[in-house]
Amino acid sequence: MIVTTPSPSVPGVTHHTAQVEGAELHYVSAGAAGSPILLVHGFPETWWAFHLLIPLLAERHRVFAVDLRGFGDSSVATADHDSTTAAADLHGLVQHLDVGPVHLTGQDISGATVFRLAATHPEDVRSLTAVEMGLPGFGLEKLADVTHGGSWHIGVLAEPGIPELVLAGRERELLGGWAFPAMTADPGSVTDADVDELARTYGRPGGWRGATGLYRSMLTEGDAVRDLAESSPLTMPVLAVGAGGGAFTEQTVRQIAAGPVRAVQLDGVGHYAALEAPAALAAAILGFVADVDGA
Repeated sequence: MIVTTPSPSVPGVTHHTAQVEGAELHYVSAGAAGSPILLVHGFPETWWAFHLLIPLLAERHRVFAVDLRGFGDSSVATADHDSTTAAADLHGLVQHLDVGPVHLTGQDISGATVFRLAATHPEDVRSLTAVEMGLPGFGLEKLADVTHGGSWHIGVLAEPGIPELVLAGRERELLGGWAFPAMTADPGSVTDADVDELARTYGRPGGWRGATGLYRSMLTEGDAVRDLAESSPLTMPVLAVGAGGGAFTEQTVRQIAAGPVRAVQLDGVGHYAALEAPAALAAAILGFVADVDGA
């Protein structure tokens, strides 16, 4: 079902909702032919993080980008939200779309979510592309240790109620004044319009709960993710795309994959690769997907 949304329009991109696992997921689609690609955002993002990437991929593929539960224009998350729930949502979405297996692309804090989907429902996933992505149990938790260079925002976001207490009403200042300037190589690559759109959805009532759930998961599910990687290592082809985080993504996915892993480094690009370097990221994804489809 196509729905009206306040998101800015992108030529060739249509908006939809799906009833999945008791939630309403907002997603967009583009492209009329080719194998399907499903894009999953991180933080502080929504589907909008891919608005420049989608048209480039849609020239050859059917492309879908989702707002995870608790993000964007999808249902607000409950207080116990976690990556297991988010992964179940993605499984439901793939079934709803009836296009599986998909070429799954996830970035940043969606790492545990897309890994759980690929590990528990390999029939849904033809390949996995990990962009600037880590995993709990494999070193990601260290980013919360401010005494060793970690970031303050992880602890704030992981504590239920604290984001609403200290960040509500300051969404634009947080994103435009700290998050993107701190982690982009080209400050001009993330525009005021981008910040406005992202701040719009984080500023809705309960708009922080999706992030709270995934960051809390990050700090508590390391043992579970390691156990899952040991019992169900990924067998599909994997592409690791590093940018501002260097080789961290590659080092992570090589520990969870039993199948082939390809690595690409986007030089001169910060953490938000899809917004900063959509053409370079599209080239990496398209080349990888073409090889997987050809095989």
